[in-house]
Amino acid sequence: MYQKKAGVFMADWWDADGRRHRKQFANSAAAREHEHRETALAHAERASREMKLAARTGGVKRSSPKVVNGTTEPAKGKLGVMIPGMGAVATTFVAGVEAIRKGLAKPIGSLTQMGTVRLGKRTDGRSPKVKEFVPLAGLDDLVFTGWDIFEDNMYDAASNAGVLDQRLLDQLKPFLSSVTPRPAVFDHNYVKKIDGPNVKKGKSKMDLAEQLRDDIREFRKSSGASRLITMWCGSTESYIEPTEAHQSVKAFEKALRENDEMIAPSMIYAYASLMEGVPFANGAPNLTVDLPVMLELSRKNEAPICGKDFKTGQTLMKTVLAPAFKARLLGLSGWYSTNILGNRDGEVLDDPGSFKTKEESKLGVLEHILQPGLYPELYGNIFHKVRINYYPPRGDNKEGWDNIDIFGWLGYPMQIKVDFLCRDSILAAPIVLDLVLFLDLAQRSSELKSLGIQEWLSFYFKSPMTVPGLYPEHDLFIQLMKLKNTLRHLKGEELITHLGLEYYD
Repeated sequence: MYQKKAGVFMADWWDADGRRHRKQFANSAAAREHEHRETALAHAERASREMKLAARTGGVKRSSPKVVNGTTEPAKGKLGVMIPGMGAVATTFVAGVEAIRKGLAKPIGSLTQMGTVRLGKRTDGRSPKVKEFVPLAGLDDLVFTGWDIFEDNMYDAASNAGVLDQRLLDQLKPFLSSVTPRPAVFDHNYVKKIDGPNVKKGKSKMDLAEQLRDDIREFRKSSGASRLITMWCGSTESYIEPTEAHQSVKAFEKALRENDEMIAPSMIYAYASLMEGVPFANGAPNLTVDLPVMLELSRKNEAPICGKDFKTGQTLMKTVLAPAFKARLLGLSGWYSTNILGNRDGEVLDDPGSFKTKEESKLGVLEHILQPGLYPELYGNIFHKVRINYYPPRGDNKEGWDNIDIFGWLGYPMQIKVDFLCRDSILAAPIVLDLVLFLDLAQRSSELKSLGIQEWLSFYFKSPMTVPGLYPEHDLFIQLMKLKNTLRHLKGEELITHLGLEYYD
């Protein structure tokens, strides 16, 4: 769905045969509802066809010889990590990488560092570590830079964030102090609750994009990095809906030159990165790369993209619990979620415009998991409310509280209460690491680099990106299967379906 002009909203979807359709509406809600309904119908039709095909063929997957799918270049040289927004998440990530490199800590929470991937049958006993199975960059190869509206180096920024113990930071001080922020592309109109002095000046948004491209080239040269990744760890921007300016590279560049108000700072970073052939991951709920123009650039320049919004606390719990309700066909009448947090993210989200962006990201999870169109008696009338409250004393240690009203056999009601006292940046940092390494892998893979959106990385996001017309998969366990099966596919290993019939032949 996108806004064509004032009072004109276009629903945009693909049918079961892959044909694209568009329809005009007078308001965004009607366009979005129509788009979701048609997409769900198309998905149901495709699923029905697949079931009929499986029935005709007996549903048996024949074994085939191992075939490596495409080629993957080795991870040679340094990997540069460029981070817009050097706040709590970014500094916790970079400090954590350095602590792990020095042997001071373990990479807990990182699939790329501690996870394994099963190969073949359960009885084969083959479960190598992910980092031993696919050619990932090593932690010693990572080099860092970033942009921020504040001038603090990473040691000072990490100390101010208050996430990590000061004694640990002091052991890392020489390294962290060497990572200083470049002036940021920033506009107070998009993030109203914060402001800072370390900001680029330019005649137009295109001028600012060119300055970012200069930064990228300079870092590539000064760091000696052979490959780069941009990882958005900046603040949540005010809510924006797609317009005609976002539909093509030509329209977007025209909008940049004309300082179109629908071009947010994060989009300028994405444009600059993709123009330089640098993959981009979006850790916030902003549109950023979730736009036709960015998909066009990503595919053209073979710079993979993924997003959006790191899945850390409350939404992580939703993507675990909601699939359980659906699997057992337990009904859901209401889900009330509230959060309190006191870091910079909490301060930013205290603004209604930024909160609207975050709310859209959080609210879509249940609808896509529970599929009320297919299960109207169970999920057709859910009351779903999300609240975020800025509470400075809590700092980065946010609390997510959920009240869940479910019903079971004969309609009898039950309740579940969840109180997740979590550490936002501690949960986000290993996500950043995994995305850096997996995006780099994708760009070195002949099969993945030209796809644009890396849907196999949905595991890490609240609002996963997909190609237009394809609904996102939110179930955490399906997401993990998709990720690991992608790795198996790249290496020519048999995909794991968990059918299990071969053990009982």
